[in-house]
Parts: sequence; structure tokens; C-alpha cells
Amino acid sequence: MLVPSWINEPDSIPDPEGKGERAVRWLRLLKHPKNPALGHPFQLDPWAENVVRRIYGPRNEDGSRTVRRVVLLLPRGNRKTSLCAALMLLHLFGPESVPGGLIISAASAHEQAMELFNEAAMIVHFDKRLRKYLSVREYVSRIACEKRQSRYVAIASDGKVQHGKTPNVVIADELHAWEGRAGLRQWEALDSALVKVAGTLMIIASTSGRGQENLAWKTVEYAMKVQKGEIDDPATLPVIFMAEPEDDWKDEALWHAVNPGLAHGYPDLSAFRDKAKKAEHSPFDRDGFLQFNLNRWLDQTTSPFVELHVYDEGAQAVDLEELEIAQEPCFIGVDLSKNEDLTAVVACWPDGEDGYQVMPFFFCPEDNLRARGELHGVDYLSWAEDGYIIPTSGNTVDLRAVEDHIRELCARFSVREIAFDPTYGRSMMADLAEDGLPAVEFRQGWATMAPAVKELERAILGRRFRHGGHPVLRWNFGNVQLHVDAAGNRSFHKGKSGNKIDGAVATAMAVARCAAGEDHFSTGATWFSDDMWTA
Repeated sequence: MLVPSWINEPDSIPDPEGKGERAVRWLRLLKHPKNPALGHPFQLDPWAENVVRRIYGPRNEDGSRTVRRVVLLLPRGNRKTSLCAALMLLHLFGPESVPGGLIISAASAHEQAMELFNEAAMIVHFDKRLRKYLSVREYVSRIACEKRQSRYVAIASDGKVQHGKTPNVVIADELHAWEGRAGLRQWEALDSALVKVAGTLMIIASTSGRGQENLAWKTVEYAMKVQKGEIDDPATLPVIFMAEPEDDWKDEALWHAVNPGLAHGYPDLSAFRDKAKKAEHSPFDRDGFLQFNLNRWLDQTTSPFVELHVYDEGAQAVDLEELEIAQEPCFIGVDLSKNEDLTAVVACWPDGEDGYQVMPFFFCPEDNLRARGELHGVDYLSWAEDGYIIPTSGNTVDLRAVEDHIRELCARFSVREIAFDPTYGRSMMADLAEDGLPAVEFRQGWATMAPAVKELERAILGRRFRHGGHPVLRWNFGNVQLHVDAAGNRSFHKGKSGNKIDGAVATAMAVARCAAGEDHFSTGATWFSDDMWTA
């Protein structure tokens, strides 16, 4: 598990100018109407006090605040929204305020953006001391302090991009939910503004998310390395409470360790136990419990086909030169998809008696690389530069380039079959077959995909699947959602996310044909039907 080493040791937190203690004392003066205690004091528990001290206490030699970026990663129910609202007020009207200051909080959508705004507005509304100096304008999601000429504005990443703003504080709320082009553009606008004035503070407050090819993971991964001591960066303060894959998620000691509020009555422990009991019997509920209640970052973006930390165990290199020399039987799966989408060609070879090794090749229109990457929240450009995607000229996939690549594979390796879904591949299949190359049909229906998915799952779970750690293929597997029919048969489905699974589909096709081996060949035949395959 990951927990800040200093969270229970206030004496270890440097505070040479007393700015950390000053911030804590001011926050203690606030009131919160939901606190039933006498006088409705704002509940700032010891763990939260130490977070505040750790932000504002440490100083550089010139007296400026050391911390410029805070990554606050907490499970749901630990009141991070209340803490962020209080920190916003600290900068709007408290001792950290500056004349003309601007505080921006940003979230993925308007509804989420209003969570922090409404929390802050409620604190102001129920405290006559604050109402005297602060004006709340709900229709523009703004709170202003006329005396200091400072203001706070809540925005959403699906709204107007905030270029040209000069914030003193940026609070990025639930960054794991910032998706697609709009989220990326808003992040770039806010992040680039941090260098405009000295002492700007970025606070990223979020629960854990899913998948690793997204904006939030790159930020969190860096902060995790800082917290573990792998990177020395005093300006970045990671406050990460997170369960990790090797932790026993049923252990109540783990629950308390990664939920600092549990010791103080929140979240509700009995509700926690109820959710954990449901999670024992439902993979869907278990994923939700791990992500939202134990703050474990899930590798997969949907309920998983397989756990990606298991998939990652097959990242050993695949030696193409050795396979070429050995002339091991090779089986190719092709998912051509639509012309403007990612196209996948996956070559598969036996690996031992019951294992497989694969090498994927991805094709994408060169003109669409940036746009497609932004749409799906991944970096197609970098993947292309690193050789993981093969760009083809124009704004649609050049099928001639794909066919030429398949022909090169056939010339180089002992290719026994090239499996296509004929929906998009019939023309290419005919061209290849005309030249005597073993193109076969592999329709992506239940009859063929269900056994293919089952065999691929067996190989991955049995650590008998080697893939070389190809990042695009990993992303595709992380996007897979299983579709189950009434008979319990399973096939791959991309779900509502729309993210790409082409590489995973082509891999299942190649593995299935490799598993069938030579038992299903007919001498001289180059075309095979679904009935022949499933016989």
C-alpha cells in the first residue's frame, strides 16, 4: 500500500516561518453546517492538519513556498472536497490570499465542477463572518472578495477552455475523469498558466482511475515515484493513500490505512463492510470497491478480461530473428476495421507445448494521428515515432500498405494461415489467395470468438502468453469489455468507451488459429468456413 510517511508525524514537517501552523489555525476558525458538534466547527482532523502543514510549511532559501504541486489521491468518503473548499477560502480570503488573486477549480463536467463550488458556497452562506466579505454568484459559479479584489471560479473541461487566465491556485478535481480532446486541452491551458506568476499552486484532488494511457495516470505515476523516493522533487507533494495489487483487499487494517478518515468516523465502516461482502461475489462490485473505496488504480479501463498486472508478466521480448531462422509455424490475425480507424495485424507462433508468443503491427492514417490520439486520450504521435504504430499516407488507412506488410511477413516467416473477418477483408483475402497465400475466413461471431477468447484467457492466466510489452496492444487489452450471451459464451466488446480493441481481437483470432494448428488443414485448401473451424 502507499501512504505518506509523514502523515502521522507532525514534528517531522519543517515549518521555519510558521506558515503551516498559521494555515491550520485559520482553517480551524471556519464552520461547517453539516458538523453536528456545538458551534458547527470545521472538522480538520490530524491527518488533514498535517497535509496543510506539509503544503505551507516547507520553504525555499528565499522564503518562498517549496510546494507548487499537490497530488491528493484519496478514496471516496474521506472529505477531500471539503478540504479543497477550505484551502480555496484560505487563498481567497485567508492568510494565503493576494490582492487580485484568482483561484480556479476545474472538473470534467459542469455537474462535477459544482461539487466543490457548492461546498465552498455552503461554508460561506452559513458563516456571517464570511458573508460580510464574500459574495456568492451561483449563476456564474463565482465567489468574490471585494476587499481583496480576489475571486474564485469553478469551470468544467467540457466548457470554454481557460486560455489567457493567470491563476494563483488551480484545483483539478477528479482528474481521472478528464477524457478526450476537451479534457486534454483544458489541462494544457491550466497547466501552462502555472508559470505566469510566482508561487502558483496546483492541487490535483482525485480518487484513483482506470487505465494507464491517459492524462491522470501519467500525473499520478510521477507522484507515486516521488512518494516512494524514486524521484527527488521537493516542489511536488504526493499525498497518496492507495491500495496496491499485492494487498489483501479484504483486510480491514488495509481499509483503515488507506482511508485516513475511518479513524474519525468517515467513511461509514458498516457500509464499508457491506460493500466488501458484495464484492466477494461480483467482479463488477469488486472493481468498484477496489477503485473507489481502496483507491487502487485499476489497470483496465472496464471490468477486466484479465487483470493487466497478470498480462504484464508476459512482457518478455519476442525475438523475430530467431523465429525467422527457426521457421516456426506462424498464424496471423487481421482486424481491418474501418478505413479511418486503427488497423491491427497480429502474428502468433507457438511457444512451448501450450503457449503463444505474438508480435502486433498497428496501422493508422498519418493525417489522423493527432486527432485520433486526442479522441481516445492516448499519444498516437509518440507511438508512431517509437515504431509502435505504422502511419500510412492520407486520411484513411492505406490497405495496400497493410497488404504489403502481410506479404512481407509471409515471405519472412512460415505463415500457415492469415485469418480475416470478411466484413472488411474480403477484397484483400481474394488478392492474397490469388497469389497462393493462406487467407482464411474468421467471422467475429459467437461460434468463433467464444472459444478464441477462452483459449487466449487460458494462456494469459497460465503465464503462457508472451507479447513483448507492446504498449498499443496493452492499451487495446485494457479497453476490452466482455460481452456474455445467455449461454455464458463470451466475446470482446469495447463497451461505451469507444476505445480501441482491434489488437486484442486480432490477437484472439491469431491465437485461436495457432491453437487449432495443422489438425484443421485440408491439402491445397486456402479458404476455411466457420463450420469447418468449429467442427
